[in-house]
Amino acid sequence: MWKRRALKKKTRTLMKQSYCRIISVCFLIAVLTTAYPVSTTFFNLREYVSPQSDAVFTLPVPNSEVIENIVTQFFGDTTFASLFRGAVSHISSLFIDLLTSGTSVFFTVLRTGSMFFIDPLSTALIFYVVGALLLFLFQVFVSNILQVGEKRYFLENRNYAQTPVSKIFFLYKLRCIRNPAWIMFCRSVFQFLWNLTIAGGIFKHYEYILIPYILAENPKISRRDAFFLSKQLMKHNKWKMFKLDLSFAGWHALSILTLGLLDFVFVIPYTAGCRAELYAVLRRNYVLSRSTRYEQLNDSYLEHVPSEDELLIGKALYDDSQGPYTKISYFAPEQYPVFLFSVQPPMRAVRSMVKPDRKYDIISYIFLFFSFSIFGWILETLTRLMQSGTFEKNVVFCGPWIPVYGIYGLIILLIIKRLMKNPVAVFFSCFFVYSVLEYLINFAFDTAFGITLRDYSNFLLNLNGRIYLGGSIIYALLGCAFLYYLAPRWTGLFMKLGRPKRILVCVVLCILFAADLAGSVLFSVAF
Repeated sequence: MWKRRALKKKTRTLMKQSYCRIISVCFLIAVLTTAYPVSTTFFNLREYVSPQSDAVFTLPVPNSEVIENIVTQFFGDTTFASLFRGAVSHISSLFIDLLTSGTSVFFTVLRTGSMFFIDPLSTALIFYVVGALLLFLFQVFVSNILQVGEKRYFLENRNYAQTPVSKIFFLYKLRCIRNPAWIMFCRSVFQFLWNLTIAGGIFKHYEYILIPYILAENPKISRRDAFFLSKQLMKHNKWKMFKLDLSFAGWHALSILTLGLLDFVFVIPYTAGCRAELYAVLRRNYVLSRSTRYEQLNDSYLEHVPSEDELLIGKALYDDSQGPYTKISYFAPEQYPVFLFSVQPPMRAVRSMVKPDRKYDIISYIFLFFSFSIFGWILETLTRLMQSGTFEKNVVFCGPWIPVYGIYGLIILLIIKRLMKNPVAVFFSCFFVYSVLEYLINFAFDTAFGITLRDYSNFLLNLNGRIYLGGSIIYALLGCAFLYYLAPRWTGLFMKLGRPKRILVCVVLCILFAADLAGSVLFSVAF
């Protein structure tokens, strides 16, 4: 048996012990996945901007606008369509955009269908289809995998106070992605089909709700066993779980009133912690009762913290010839002993540790400038395809690079790197640097060439339409990833080339970039 008060009390205690890390985990999951659409509304609240805007970078059509377009195409100018548009265009449009994600596969498919009815033979339709496919792959292999990682973090954090934030990426470290991705995909498909019955959707929502937690404990479990165990664990507990969710209704309503800001600082950590605690209770009872297939819940160290003697014995008996985990401290205090985990990565997945404090020479700086510039171009291109099915041509340069990313990366390595022992300071420094950099570049292009690179004037939190809070937060996270992982990893691969080859690569890139820059300047002067 379990009681809501006990779960909430334990969760509040855990939040006090590791509040900053819990907030960081929930923030990353909210930003990187579509799990918590309300939480990102505070940073992304905006009105629809027509694609005919003068800005080079335009914004995708809001979800409420997509629904209006679909209704208009199917019902034309009928009374029903007029009434529906009138209802959606006011308060309800805010709630549609508030409670749904802009990167939802469902709404991307609707956008694609809308474009098909408008012009089935257009080139734009191809981009919409490609964008929908990319978003589908992102949902399956990134979003769902990170959500399982979030569950793993909360399960470990119950007994291991120093559980690192990077735990949300544990499935990638294990190279165990295909099976969890398949099971989570099946869960989404089955849930969608049951949602068509409404009542069945609610029932199955609670029947499937523990599948991510089961995968977090045993990523190699079969699909049948995962669904079976979730069903058994929730047997006679669905109504109680519903009442637990209902007890958070006030907090969710208050979060909506704050446009999702409260989600970041309290609601998501609180609800996620309570659900992890509930899974632990139900799991413990199920294992102790030796119920059917209980042996699939095979990570006993989520419940039982091993003593020092047990760790020593376990280390002595551990055979790392079958696939050792990455080289980390096996006996780090208050951390889960990863070498005792039932799933180990294959030998090919084991890499040397990333060293973000490494030193870079001038050749490496040049290489990283171009690498991050090209990475930024790829990132923005894929993001645009996924969000709105459009391909944004680089109107400033012909080549596949966006130099602002390279400049941003160099500033991080030359200045912000000194703060790397304090990730919070690094994050806020990246936030400030990128905000200033983007503002100055947008201002310079607008003043010197009359080109509006990005127009954020319709966002709630913007400065003269040249920067906005949500974008700066995303790029601050990207800057942290560049400092702590991308730059040292890319440099390690680059250093495998001989020095003459490294110099040749940099010279070729510099020549191509200089030619592209000169051509862009001459073109802007001529026209």
